[in-house]
Amino acid sequence: MKKSFVVLFALLMVVCGCSSNKVEIRGKFDRGTSEKVIYLSTNDINRYILTDSAKIRNSAFTFRTSVEEPTFYHIGFSNNEFVTILASPGEKISLSFHSKTPGNNYSVEGSKGSADVRLLDIKLYSTKRKLDSLMLLYSETLTNESHPDHIKEIERTYEQLVKDQRKNNIEYIISNPSSFASIFALYQQYDDQSYVLYDKRDLQYIKIVSDSLSKYYPKSKIVMSIVSDLSRGKMQLLSEQLGNLVSSAQETTLDPNLLDINGNRVALSSLRGKYVLLSFYSYASQDCINENLQLKELYKTYKTKGLEIYQINLDADEATWKNYVNYEELPWISVREDDPTHLTNARLFNVQTLPSNYLFDRDGKIIASNLHGRNLGIKFNQIFK
Repeated sequence: MKKSFVVLFALLMVVCGCSSNKVEIRGKFDRGTSEKVIYLSTNDINRYILTDSAKIRNSAFTFRTSVEEPTFYHIGFSNNEFVTILASPGEKISLSFHSKTPGNNYSVEGSKGSADVRLLDIKLYSTKRKLDSLMLLYSETLTNESHPDHIKEIERTYEQLVKDQRKNNIEYIISNPSSFASIFALYQQYDDQSYVLYDKRDLQYIKIVSDSLSKYYPKSKIVMSIVSDLSRGKMQLLSEQLGNLVSSAQETTLDPNLLDINGNRVALSSLRGKYVLLSFYSYASQDCINENLQLKELYKTYKTKGLEIYQINLDADEATWKNYVNYEELPWISVREDDPTHLTNARLFNVQTLPSNYLFDRDGKIIASNLHGRNLGIKFNQIFK
């Protein structure tokens, strides 16, 4: 009897395990479609392999598969008519196409990863359309021999669009380093030759994602591929410039470890177990000074409930910084960059304006960014209610 129970228990565990890996993908064309079959392709590192097909009946289709880890799929009719989804074990994904072919005009439910991939894709699609329009305008302007100032304005607008797109991807990666969707954000391209993350400094974000995902998915083929590329110095995915930097790149983590006003080094990770507001500021900014007044009140209210503030100063003069902290009686952890001429942490966290902040939960995961004024107060009230 006991032996039978053990066998039955083992079978149940196997069945439950298989069930938890199953993925169901249902799709619907709201406007109908003339196509009879739709295809499912699975990501295999740098390519997609045709995996399955489904008949379209009454403008709807269903795929069923199993995955051991989050997996990228293409669903569509051809190499140019598809959407990308990121399916995780156990998900039941619902797709609604608002046109007669797969494209950017669709919605997705039941999959956080797929929803994030959709937003990344839509943002890039919008940027590409604007860039294409600017290129057309640029060509017309050159042909018409327009004023040089007009040409320069077009060039500035083009450059700003590229920078904004890069900033969007970096912000997503910083907030979601353990998500497979960050891999998608790393490798997005405008075309076969141009990547969204084009700057040589972007190597640090590749390392952040590979280091983070390696902890959770050490045997994943796509994660091992990223790690392998980094170690061999063959990162051609972003730009040719990156190849020369890989061998000398230092370990990069989202964990500032800086000196406070007493000369003690304090790591952000040492505050795990608390909600931590990572704040970047300058005492030369009136906006920063005003925000610190609000932070004092919030800190007084929520410190005993588990809030800590880790504030990084970006000013060059150490003595003035110390005087400011002491004079204002800032009660939280006040630190500054080790080398004010190279704002390593500010660059790593993609700080564009001051004040800037990131909110970490008790496990050290980023749950919000750049909340100020009333919005910050509302967020704290939601957390500590």
